[in-house]
Parts: sequence; C-alpha cells; structure tokens
Amino acid sequence: MLGVANSLSIAFMQTEWHYTRNPDDFVAEQGGSYAFVLGIVLDDLASSEIYKWFLAALLYGARISEKIATNTWQVFNSHQVTSPVRVLATGWDGLVDLLDKGGYGRYDFKTATKLLSVNFTLQNEYAGDLNRLHQLATGPRNLEERIMALGKGIGKVTTQIFLRELRGRWCKAMPPLSPLALRAARKLGYLSADVNADLEAVTRLQRLWKENKQTAGEFVHFESALVRYGLYLRHQDKRSHTKAL
Repeated sequence: MLGVANSLSIAFMQTEWHYTRNPDDFVAEQGGSYAFVLGIVLDDLASSEIYKWFLAALLYGARISEKIATNTWQVFNSHQVTSPVRVLATGWDGLVDLLDKGGYGRYDFKTATKLLSVNFTLQNEYAGDLNRLHQLATGPRNLEERIMALGKGIGKVTTQIFLRELRGRWCKAMPPLSPLALRAARKLGYLSADVNADLEAVTRLQRLWKENKQTAGEFVHFESALVRYGLYLRHQDKRSHTKAL
C-alpha cells in the first residue's frame, strides 16, 4: 500500500528537507491511519464506511485513552451497531452497556446521550448520510460547522479527527493540522521551527509525501503517524514532569 517494502534506506537526507527518517519507514514504525487500523475502508467513500469512521471519531474525541476508544469501537462493531438506525434502535441502556464493555467507565452515561442526540440529528437532517452532509456544505469551514451542529459534544477536536481521515478524499475536508502532528513534524525535521501557519505546514508535508512517491489519498497515513508520535512526545513530557516532582 505505502511502498514501504521498497524503501532501501532507513535514514536519508535531501537538500531541502532536513530529516533523517524516511517518511515511509516512519509510517511503517508508527502504523497507518486510524481508520485503516480499524479495518474501515474509506477509499470508495461508501456512506456506511464513512459513518463507521464518524462513530469511531466520536469515541476518540473523548478524554479517554486511544486503547479504550479502540476497544469500544470494536465492541460496537462486533454487535453491528455501526449505523445511525442501529445506534438509535439500541437505545440509551443498550449504548451504556456497550460503552461499559469497551471500558468507557465514567463517561458512559454522557456518551450514550451524545450518541443518541447526534444520530437523531444526522438521521433527520441528512437521512443518516454523511456524504449528503458533505455535498450540502458550501466549503471547508461550513463542513466543519455542519458536523459540529449535529449535536452537543462534537467540538473542534472530534471534527478534526474525523476530517483528517477524509483529507484528499472529500474535496471540502481541509481540517487544521493537529498540534500533535505539528510538534512531531518539527521534532523529526519534516518541518522547520519557523513554519507556523497551518496551511503552509500541511502543504509542505503533502509535498514531502508526494516527493516520496506517495499519493494524496495516502497522506492520511503520514499525518496519523505524526499524531501518534506527537502523543508519544506528550506522554514523555508527563513522565519527565512526574519524575521532576
């Protein structure tokens, strides 16, 4: 998929880019996109698959660990609760049960309520079809506004998580670069410290990705790998702070 097997160099240097780790190798180390890891296929933009990722993004957007969010999505998937109709039919008690099985703990009541509210709006206003929502959006910002308007609890973080996987697939999906990805890109030398503007950062990373013989649709793997490394750096910060105390 990513041509990693054809990468002969673990460390290389180009004149313009001051990094020592090939993006292909970096993605292989960190893992591909979050949707890809979950087995969700977004390449064909099937509404059913886009919804699965939307549901996962709602779970990842909460203040819980990535592991718990992943486990919870797998519970929903194993019970075939992966459509607006199925979520609404499962009801509040059923959703709380699934969330508990996934390890959501103290967030289960709040999240069950959010899921019902969001899916009710999605079903009523867009016939449960996120492709329809994208079609009606007038541009990137309006797309983000429409997603956040689906219900209380969908903020900028959740919206960015969702749209990140659709960058290069949906023409209006142009979310800001995650601060985690930006920090990781600077740390690894993919971006210089003077690059602050979000659009410039995304453009430069996309150009770097393209120069490594990768397609625009696969850029999400690079971006997700940067997010994961950014999370690692944040975890290291917390550990260092704890030791200092």
